Amino acid sequence: MTPPIIRTLAELRAETIQWLRAGEKIGVVPTMGALHDGHLSLVQAAKERCDRVIVTIFVNPKQFNNPADLENYPRTEKDDARKLARFNVDAVYVPDGDQMYPERFATTVSVDGLTDVMEGTHRPGHFDGVATVVSKLFLQTMASDAFFGEKDFQQLLVVRRMARDLDIPITVHGCPTIREIDGLAMSSRNLLLSDRARVTAPRLFEEMEGLAEGVAKGEAFGPLQSAAIKRLETAGFTKVEYLEMRAQDDLSYLEKPTRPARLFAAAHLAGVRLIDNIAIGD
Repeated sequence: MTPPIIRTLAELRAETIQWLRAGEKIGVVPTMGALHDGHLSLVQAAKERCDRVIVTIFVNPKQFNNPADLENYPRTEKDDARKLARFNVDAVYVPDGDQMYPERFATTVSVDGLTDVMEGTHRPGHFDGVATVVSKLFLQTMASDAFFGEKDFQQLLVVRRMARDLDIPITVHGCPTIREIDGLAMSSRNLLLSDRARVTAPRLFEEMEGLAEGVAKGEAFGPLQSAAIKRLETAGFTKVEYLEMRAQDDLSYLEKPTRPARLFAAAHLAGVRLIDNIAIGD
């Protein structure tokens, strides 16, 4: 059965207030739609932990620094609702723009430190948009638990810090990255890849795996990094924005995995920007 779609905050609150009065635990899965199995794994995790589950779908204009990227972002509401039917979620919140950013909206939520590197450097203002919309979704849904994928690991850390710093009473759960059978991290942007580019795209994960394995064995990061970038460019990636090793807790740059670390990458392929990250060693 297709879950109910709610478009206004008043409708949403009418439901959530009843659930809270009944002592029920509410989980929220914030998305921008174009749902794939990665999103659905978050929905499943929410169903396992919470009495009620809300999936939000909102293509947030404030987190796009490129107008063309916003325009081209896939919008598949009907298909998304169909995919959610088997999970028996309690509501799909698809707010109109004025429900999130009414006339004269003037507030921005910013998180320092974690946003000064990688995605924050290459997408100015992106994380301000993320922190602003997610803080509103947390407050609008009144959820006690939120579920995010580790594929956007930097975003996960930013959201956790934002919720903690603002004393929003919510637990932010990070869920493992879901991959295609060939290793490509699932992403709504994968829909924009041509057939030829889709064949090449898994090379990013392959190179990251090889680099992470070498570093874990004690090999120097710099030469491994340079060689991996050259191979990606030869394979057809037109621009590797970053391929870096950083601390898992605060994203400090590392030359050696002297503390729990992850490898992060962003690269362009046939006009589509792909990102990924993996843990190094255990």
